[in-house]
Amino acid sequence: MEPILEGVKVVELAAWTFVPSAGAVLADWGADVIKIEHPETGDPQRGLVNSGVVAGSTGVNHFIEQPNRGKRSVGLDVANPQGLEILYKLVEQADVFATNLLPGSQQRLGVDLDAIRARNPKIIYARGHGYGPKGPQADRGGFDLAAYWARGGIGDALAAGDGSYPPIQRPAFGDVFGGFAIAGGVAAALYRRERTGQASVVDVSLLGTALWQLGPDVVGSKVIGSNIPKYDLDEMPNPVTSIYRTQDNRFLALVLLQSDRFWPDLCARIGRSDLVSDDRFADARVRFANRRECTAELRRTFEAQPLEYWRKQLEDFDGVWDAFESALELHDDPQVTANGYLPKVTDANGNTFALAANPVQFDETPAALRPAPGHGEHTDDVLQELGLDWDRIIALKESGAVI
Repeated sequence: MEPILEGVKVVELAAWTFVPSAGAVLADWGADVIKIEHPETGDPQRGLVNSGVVAGSTGVNHFIEQPNRGKRSVGLDVANPQGLEILYKLVEQADVFATNLLPGSQQRLGVDLDAIRARNPKIIYARGHGYGPKGPQADRGGFDLAAYWARGGIGDALAAGDGSYPPIQRPAFGDVFGGFAIAGGVAAALYRRERTGQASVVDVSLLGTALWQLGPDVVGSKVIGSNIPKYDLDEMPNPVTSIYRTQDNRFLALVLLQSDRFWPDLCARIGRSDLVSDDRFADARVRFANRRECTAELRRTFEAQPLEYWRKQLEDFDGVWDAFESALELHDDPQVTANGYLPKVTDANGNTFALAANPVQFDETPAALRPAPGHGEHTDDVLQELGLDWDRIIALKESGAVI
């Protein structure tokens, strides 16, 4: 694939997953993404592999690899005046500056919008927020479990609604979606600058991302004056748009929105042609009226055979359906493999592993990914590109400004 963003340089001063995942997407698309990390601590997410939160027995820190693949890492202390000046020199050559530092930290360190634009008026400034750039909580930090899952309504929408605890979100669930939104915003801003010469500020918040993802519920709730009713699998209005358990405790989803069109063929394939002639289930209208009974019949049928049996029965079925797969199973999914959705990379230690590609492909060609950099791996290379000689680089290392 010809890199879509070849020649674009991004300076990323960010940690954890939200904004770094945006940098990963931009790197996938061909941008040169320079990740700024503190010389001593680096991205704090590197430490999760030793905390028990992330399994690291294989020597692969996947929480670093997934949102940081394809970047170059520079160990740089921007709180050190000499380090800050190096950052400014990078900014002068860059197209994009991306950060998730809080506004107060941006100003204190001298990396806020005005300071960065003073060194490069044409740079695109991309900011990731917990709660947005305005309002009483604009300076409040927010991880996705708080700002996206809890405050943004996602957790409530997926809760049972019976007073039990809502489900906990999967790792970085809102971060990766929000990061992809930042990458899309940066791409649009690059296009705008190319056409008009005007540089943009790109803002994406975890809270705003949640509202976008939950849009049908959020918009609909105000229209009808109450929260959209939660789905009850016993009471699904269309029993053939639902989830069913199989004999081996697996699950499959039927999505037959035009239920009358597919009902006879479905019944034949599952060995229940008797349901077609049953007056209670003859068409969508009566299936709705008798939805509990229809759902119960389908449950008894699907629970009588294992998932592989139903895969064969429904293999060439024209209606939309699919089986639930686990994250581990996806690595062996032939459709995933054929489309290059889980490309493999090999790191400097010889570990080979798969990374999740971003979902956009250009010209039907998967992106060729590179592993994440080591902490400060490219410091010397980047400093030399800035024109610094070895005497100056050594002096900066001795001062603690770089590693």
